[in-house]
Amino acid sequence: MAIMITDECINCGACEPECPNTAIYEGGVEWTWGGGTSLKEVTLEDGTVVDANEAQEPVSDEFYYIVTAKCTECNGFHEEPQCAAVCPVDCCVDDPDHVETEEELLAKKALMHGE
Repeated sequence: MAIMITDECINCGACEPECPNTAIYEGGVEWTWGGGTSLKEVTLEDGTVVDANEAQEPVSDEFYYIVTAKCTECNGFHEEPQCAAVCPVDCCVDDPDHVETEEELLAKKALMHGE
């Protein structure tokens, strides 16, 4: 299961530097597939190939957000999601809309980091 940031977020930014996949961004900031990964290009579900350094639309304009497709819940890096561990208001929580097994999360990590 990926992690999401709820609208209780106080925009403190404590979570962003803790993410080993660079999946967390400030509200309104564009993100890239390549940021924090070794990806050069990404094939989307519809078959479209995207340059990993191409800017993507922000997921939220108001609060810090997590790019679900880059979140591995810190599997392969840490024992627990680091964003949740450092969040002072406990707004980094499991995303029930994006349930993934540990094996899927580790495969995502391996893909993003060229392992």
